[in-house]
Amino acid sequence: MTTAIDRTPPAAPPAPATIRLPYALQSARDARRLVSAKLTEWGLPHLSNDAELIISELVGNAVRTGCQTHMVVAVRRPTAGTVRLLVSDGSASPPVRIDAGPTAESGRGLTLVHHLTNGKWGVQLWPRGKVVHADLAVPDDRA
Repeated sequence: MTTAIDRTPPAAPPAPATIRLPYALQSARDARRLVSAKLTEWGLPHLSNDAELIISELVGNAVRTGCQTHMVVAVRRPTAGTVRLLVSDGSASPPVRIDAGPTAESGRGLTLVHHLTNGKWGVQLWPRGKVVHADLAVPDDRA
């Protein structure tokens, strides 16, 4: 009895997307467009609302660092079950999740990111800044 050998090459991983943006509030709009377009390309438009909210928060945090050059926004697919959103900025100050009170006008962004990612977010410090990442799970039937 002979066993058939599948000689089909493995599928290439989905191509990532990266964009350099100025430290400006309108950069959140450009970041949302990038994320939405990539998720649509990958057949994952159902993740767009959460992903756009997360990337807006991460870009907003980068804008508030006061850096003057540019930030880098990226969307990756490290595994079939994960979409990773990244924002790199020139500040070495890590983001801090705070417990904003009910009357606070701000301070809920990272709590929201934490909730939407089920705690799968973090920061990598570099000599000249940091990268904040947030991972969204792709439902099994969509991976």
